[in-house]
Formats: sequence, C-alpha cells, structure tokens
Amino acid sequence: MERSHRNPAIALSRRMARPGAAGALAVLAVALLGPGTAAASGGSFLASHHRVASIGSTVPANGDQNPYGIADVTQTVGSLRAGDVLVSNFNDVGSPPTGNLQGTGTTIVQMTPSGRLSLFARIAPASLPGSCPGGVGLTTALATLPGGFVVVGSLPTADGTAATAQPGCLIVLDSDGQPVETIAGSAIDGPWDMTAVAEGADATLFVTNVLRGTVASGETPVDEGTVVRIRMHVREGHLPQVTGISVIAGGFPERTDPAALVVGPTGVALGEDGTLYVADTQGNRIAAVTDALSRSTPLQGGGRTVASGGYLEDPLGLTLAPNGDILTSDAGDGNIVETTPSGAEFPPLDTGAGAGGLFGLTVAPDLRQVFFVDDTDNTLGVLR
Repeated sequence: MERSHRNPAIALSRRMARPGAAGALAVLAVALLGPGTAAASGGSFLASHHRVASIGSTVPANGDQNPYGIADVTQTVGSLRAGDVLVSNFNDVGSPPTGNLQGTGTTIVQMTPSGRLSLFARIAPASLPGSCPGGVGLTTALATLPGGFVVVGSLPTADGTAATAQPGCLIVLDSDGQPVETIAGSAIDGPWDMTAVAEGADATLFVTNVLRGTVASGETPVDEGTVVRIRMHVREGHLPQVTGISVIAGGFPERTDPAALVVGPTGVALGEDGTLYVADTQGNRIAAVTDALSRSTPLQGGGRTVASGGYLEDPLGLTLAPNGDILTSDAGDGNIVETTPSGAEFPPLDTGAGAGGLFGLTVAPDLRQVFFVDDTDNTLGVLR
C-alpha cells in the first residue's frame, strides 16, 4: 500500500541536539563500553520479551490509515471495553495526490487483544461542539480519562502538506465516541502527542505541541516546541472541566518535513517522582522535565537531556515500563529502546517494522505486554 508518510526522512535530515550533563555521561558510557553496557547491571523489562506478533489491521471501513496514537482502555463503560486498545488514524484513504493525506484522518478504532476491530469514533469537523482551528486530522495524542471520556489531538491540514497545517485542538469524546467538547487556544498549537494521569475525579494532561514557528521556518529547525499541562476535573454526570492550562517546558527543536509533515517533541510519560519524559525526535534524545505536576514556570532549553544518540534513532512514541525504565519507538530503524532514568541504554528490540514503521506504543494493563502501531502496514503489534 502506498503511503505518504515516510519516517526515514527524519533520520536522514535530523540535526542533533546538544546533550546536557546527564546525557553527556550516558553518551560517554556508550562510546567507551558500547550502548547498553552501562545498563547491564540492572534488570531489563524488554529482556523477557522475545516474541513479536501482529494483532490485526487498524484500517476501518472508511479506509483511514497511518495509525499514530494508541491508548489502553482501562474501564468498561459505554462502547469501551476494559483490556481493549484505542488507535487513532492520521491519514485518510487512497493514494496521493487525492488521498492518503497526512492531517486528514478522522477515525479512532477499538481493537481487542485477539484482533477484533470496531469503529469507536469517526469525527466530522461539522460535528465538533467547539473551536478547532483547521478542522480534524487526528494525531498521536490519545488518552483516556475517568468516566470513560477519551481525548484525542487534532493537527489538521487541507491537502496533506505542512504549508496548510493549522493549530487544531484537543477533542473530548464520551464513552460512545461522540465529541462533547474541544480544548483550543494559544497554548494548543499542533498537539502531537499526550499522556494523562488521573487521581480520583481529577486528571492532568501533558501535551506536546509542534507547530509553533515551524510552518514559517519550513525545514529549518526552530527551538519553539512546547509541553503544555492541562488540569481537568471530571465529575460524574458532567463534562470534563478544564481548571488550568500552563506551558511547563519549551525550547524543543521542531521543523516541517516533506515526508513526515512535522518533526518535533512527540511521546511523553510521567514518572513516579513527577518527572515528565519527552521523546525529542528532532534532537534524537530523551528529555526530562522535572516537577511536571507542580512546576509554575516553564523549563526552557528543551528540558534536561537523559540520553542522546546511542541506540536511539529518532525516538517517537514513549511510555514507561513497570520497572520505571523509558521505552521509546525509533522512527529510524523500527526498534524499541529501553533507557533507564539515569540515561543508560539496553540493547534494542527489533519489532520488524523497519524504518518509518513505528509511532505510538503502550504497556498493556497486565504490565507484561507492549502494544505498538506499525504504520508501514497499518497494523497493531504486540511484544510478549
């Protein structure tokens, strides 16, 4: 199947970010001992995962493709079933120039671990209950909230090119996949990926943004990517209420790309100590934003470098393993890399997706399996 998205272009034209002190130590260890050697004394989560399997196609009846976002369903409510996986599609159907255009996908599919596919949502721009500049083009930003609400990012284009990309919004859906509200404004500018943490009826979203200054600068990188924290209250019988929006980090490198649309900060995950980890794709590194839940002033400079280079090949998706290590999906080679919070890397696991195949990934609720999307062949895969 012909695709307009080709992540290898990211690897060919990336510009390395300069590592901070922690990242420099990790890179030095890699240079002297080989990637992963520094981590050999600890226990690797991925070391016990030897089997890669395809669960099934993520293409719904309307033909949307290029799966990007992924989220575990943790509770049964409405159309949602605990244990299933949600996947968002970034492209529409067909082949360029009239189809398979980035920033035009409108569907979220729901898949069982056995591979049964159902449509959770098909979002028409006219159905949106609030502002979403540019319309609908679903991204990797996908998360679930208490009460069965689902939040998905939109970075829409008119024709699949970065020149027509618009700021978009976050779209909140109910448990039956119906849009109930949108989150937009100056802090939301190309929401690219997201994670959510909940405590009781309160939830916090961390969202990466990749359009600030990128369309104007084109393929020349600018250090204007941001991470935004959105606090929400979810009360039974009511729509989620936004109680605060703050930019907590800035200075991430980002640029447009003729094959990948945009390259910038992507996957995010929150550690138990309150550190937010960010996949800095353009910088080929993992960054950290300390005190992410309580920070009142933005951390500039793209955050602190945890690891740079080594086994990393343009990290995109990011999640945390049960042991606290950082798992990232490489755009450059289709590997999943495990990195400790101190920056040491274990040898990568080859998913077979190849360069340009991986995007979102998540650890299953059973804490044993890792689900990932393969946008080379539009499938959901699993590591066991």
